[in-house]
Amino acid sequence: MLLRTKLFGHTYEFADIKDLLAKANEEKSGDQQAGIAARSAAERVAARHVLAEVPLSALRENPVVPYDQDEVTRAIDDAINETIYQEIKGWTVGDFREWLLANTTSSDDITRISRALTGEMAAAVTKLMGNLDLVVAARKIRVVTHCGNTMGLEGTLASRLQPNHPTDSVDGIRATIYEGLSYGSGDSVIGINPADDSVGSVSRLLEMTYEVIQRWEIPTQNCVLAHVTTQMECLRRGVPAGLIFQSIAGSQKAMESFGISVGLLDEANDLAKKHCFTAGPNYMYFETGQGSALSADAHHGADQLVLEARNYAIARRWNPYQVNTVVGFIGPEYLYDSVQIIRAGLEDHFMGKLLGISMGCDVCYTNHAKADQNSNDNLAVLLASAGVNFVMGIPMGDDAMLSYQTTSFHDAPSLRQALGLRPLPEFEAWLEGVGLWKDGRLTDIAGDASFFLKR
Repeated sequence: MLLRTKLFGHTYEFADIKDLLAKANEEKSGDQQAGIAARSAAERVAARHVLAEVPLSALRENPVVPYDQDEVTRAIDDAINETIYQEIKGWTVGDFREWLLANTTSSDDITRISRALTGEMAAAVTKLMGNLDLVVAARKIRVVTHCGNTMGLEGTLASRLQPNHPTDSVDGIRATIYEGLSYGSGDSVIGINPADDSVGSVSRLLEMTYEVIQRWEIPTQNCVLAHVTTQMECLRRGVPAGLIFQSIAGSQKAMESFGISVGLLDEANDLAKKHCFTAGPNYMYFETGQGSALSADAHHGADQLVLEARNYAIARRWNPYQVNTVVGFIGPEYLYDSVQIIRAGLEDHFMGKLLGISMGCDVCYTNHAKADQNSNDNLAVLLASAGVNFVMGIPMGDDAMLSYQTTSFHDAPSLRQALGLRPLPEFEAWLEGVGLWKDGRLTDIAGDASFFLKR
């Protein structure tokens, strides 16, 4: 396939599909670090001009990591619905963009064709869309899942209560959970990043959070974000877990750097179905983020947007309750500033929903990135407008254990109030029942953690 165009008297030619995709990407410090980014704005525009004429079939036939070398590629490709693929394989990437943004294209239409998409197709069309396009297209798509409660319904915005503690103090974490619940945070999950990944310590935190959920009859799920093998051993020992977590990546080599494989996650999902105390049927919780494969030297010369899209394409295999793009956590080496972080957050959210994933976002930045709380607010508002399923809830937005800045317990209620959104329905009914929520907003007793010492 000839991948060439002439703009303003200069001829631009791209070596292959992988090179074309990389050059068409928005400016990202990670792609520049990898030496694959466009060398000028003109070359980026030329790449997009060529990409718009590429048929979707060419993207399937030229995955950024070959089928015979990578189990992630094989798992994605083997799951494609061949009948629907035959209907769309002749569309160009430009045709696909216009179809997604057309007023006549519904959420059901997009959900149907998503079964025929690879990560490369999702990434390619994303590269032809502006930030507002990503908001409008994502806003159309609803992905509804169920674990202990229902995620993704129209007009809802959930919050993950993240009560991290530098030493995994049970008392300290319990106090933070009480504070978060008092602000209406926790309907996505009560999810702890542990300092200690041992089975004993993780079991202790799962048992404490389960006890809080049971005592207050809270319609939610608990999760301790240890390595998946640790959580699997907890399940085998009868420790109560509601969701099973793992970080995933877009190539086999990157997955191996995380100590996981497709087969291991198959086993974890089966174990969760058998042992999790929640109703299901969605039991998995994945986290992703642009740049993870490059940081593991496992990007195979592909840009970080394509590899991120492959995360969502492979995640479909396990029907997750939720996937979280931890968009700014990886640092300025991969997303340099707030412009790149905001762009990546919108890209990840759209690509995940396009591929049928219940998407949330850790709207965040590291302390050495060129970003601030106002830019964080901007991304949170954009994502909430685009229909994001959940954001984070952390005391004052400052994670003392992981040392980064994200959204606070106050932010989800503010977004709900500003945009007319509500908590997940079962959780909202529970908040009303205990007196923390009335007439679509928090009551005067909200924010008082001592409320939860009554029972």
